[in-house]
Amino acid sequence: MGQKRLAGDFAPITVISENRNRKDDRKRNMIKHVLFDLDGTLLPMDQSEFVKYYMPLLAKRFVKYGMEPKALIGTIWKGVEAMVLNDGSMTNEDAFWKCFEEISGLSRAEVEQDTLDFYANEFNEAIASTKPNPRADQVVKLLKEHGVKVYLATNPIFPRVGTMNRIRWAGIDAEDFEVITTYETYHYCKPNPKYFQEVMEEFGLNPKECLMVGNDVQEDLTIRSLGVKTYLLTDTLENKKNIPLEEVETEYKGTMEELYEWFQSYFVHN
Repeated sequence: MGQKRLAGDFAPITVISENRNRKDDRKRNMIKHVLFDLDGTLLPMDQSEFVKYYMPLLAKRFVKYGMEPKALIGTIWKGVEAMVLNDGSMTNEDAFWKCFEEISGLSRAEVEQDTLDFYANEFNEAIASTKPNPRADQVVKLLKEHGVKVYLATNPIFPRVGTMNRIRWAGIDAEDFEVITTYETYHYCKPNPKYFQEVMEEFGLNPKECLMVGNDVQEDLTIRSLGVKTYLLTDTLENKKNIPLEEVETEYKGTMEELYEWFQSYFVHN
């Protein structure tokens, strides 16, 4: 835009005002908070392979309770469904165990500690089904270095002990995150936008200052309904409806390497 000077060599007031407005707009829309998915995002994996690996391990724990592996796995999936359908009236933890008790005939008090012990121990064998990427921790650290707060918005269908182990597998530091969402304290699940809303209301986040990074088209991108921009990670893309990538509604998409480079460039220009 050309600068027009007024009589008496005054500064171009209109231009200065426009520049200031643009700077103010950029400041208001700067990324101050980044929400990350875990499985398939910060911890690369094929979800189906991961589940096939660890579910039989869990089933072994329940043989002593008289549950056949197939029955146990089916019951676990019903419990997951109960969490996904949770209406917010209870924690996901309570929704899971309520369903589990009704189907299995076993009491939560009888098997819960054994289940948590599984997630603290045998569950770690499932790291073999994942492919940790050192760049994930570097992205998180880069954001922290520039004053951006990060949140681990992993679907809260696991107990905290299981989630903390998966964080460790990924080679990232749990203390870098403002929150780690687990089934003990959250009342909704992806793809329900109310899950993301619960996180954002807890921390008073402005949608315009947030970015969600995830690899699941159907689960992670529902946050866009709240006005949050998204970065779809394509390294281990989950796209159950097989929507052509060019038709997926997201502001950004790319690999973890491209995400790292994108943030580097972003901080240079902001």
